[in-house]
Amino acid sequence: MNSISVRALLVRGMLAGLIAGALALAVAYFLGESRVDAAIALEEAHSHDHGGGEELVSRTMQATGGLATGVLVFGVAVGGIAALVFCYALGRIGDFGPRATAALIAGAALLTVYVVPFLKYPANPPAVGNPDTIGKRTTLFFLMVALSVLLAVAAVIIGKRLAPRLGNWNATVVAVAGFVLLIGLSYAFLPSFDEVGKDFPATLLWEFRLSTLAVQATLWTVFGVVFGYLTERLLTPVARAATPRTAGAVS
Repeated sequence: MNSISVRALLVRGMLAGLIAGALALAVAYFLGESRVDAAIALEEAHSHDHGGGEELVSRTMQATGGLATGVLVFGVAVGGIAALVFCYALGRIGDFGPRATAALIAGAALLTVYVVPFLKYPANPPAVGNPDTIGKRTTLFFLMVALSVLLAVAAVIIGKRLAPRLGNWNATVVAVAGFVLLIGLSYAFLPSFDEVGKDFPATLLWEFRLSTLAVQATLWTVFGVVFGYLTERLLTPVARAATPRTAGAVS
């Protein structure tokens, strides 16, 4: 793949990420922000410190401009990264076209970058979690992300190397089983945190975590669909252009 194609795919990946980020922003605002507000209200109701200073950024700004900036920038960034991964993966992970490859990359990203770490270290709303452990929890979360991505890449490489001897199906089963086993061992050996207060509503915690999962699922699903469409239009122009000429010749 030449540099022009890579540059064009990178631009399309960032555009798809922006579109996906816009839809994920809508999900985050309508599903997540009400849960955040409820958690903040609980935190304030149980706080004994009423002498805090004025907040630097208002809650309204956090829920609108701050949220929009964070989600959209994240969407563009991961869209560009996913586009570069697509450039390398196309034709190397099987006989898949541009749309199928984009869908596989989006699904793998959702699984490895969010779902696997989420199952070990799920997102917490305000009023949940010890402030003294936030640094450690953040470090462990990103460590889990790194482990998940590296183990997924290793599983793909091992599966491809085993395919000539075991066949595609058996090699895939072995690679997936190895991934699940090593992720399970990571879950077992990495420390866990149970910092949810007894008086914090379980329903609110569950709804908040589901909303964060919905945001990521929306982001990567929309990205896979939009990026797949854009890449197919870019990489298969000959087939599209040939159709009208063929129809004219027959008539």
